[in-house]
Amino acid sequence: MNLVAQVFALIAAVTHLVVGALERFAYDRPGVLLFLTTSTADAPEVTLWRSGVAVYNILLGLGLVAGVVVLHTGDTTAGRTLVLAFCAFLVASALVFAAGFPRLWRGAVGQGLPPAIALLAAAVG
Repeated sequence: MNLVAQVFALIAAVTHLVVGALERFAYDRPGVLLFLTTSTADAPEVTLWRSGVAVYNILLGLGLVAGVVVLHTGDTTAGRTLVLAFCAFLVASALVFAAGFPRLWRGAVGQGLPPAIALLAAAVG
């Protein structure tokens, strides 16, 4: 797997780790609410939902990191498979997110563009 694909997979990983941490530990801050939802209005009834989404994002980020680590320290086929599978999942999730919540399109781009670039780079490299 070429360097461009790995870099963009790691950008996607960092994005999901940071967003997951914000969702889990800093969601009650107005700046974080605005960044994540484009509104400063809090909806306490979504605490359970946001906690689940936070863990989902953190695990996706960790999965990408694991794929790159395995790529360099273990079985390159397994590492490549992990990276490609997680990137494909993120792109599909971003498309569903954009379709379901068009006003949050920037979040969908942030979620889906780095892994899409990683997939494209892996395909041509």
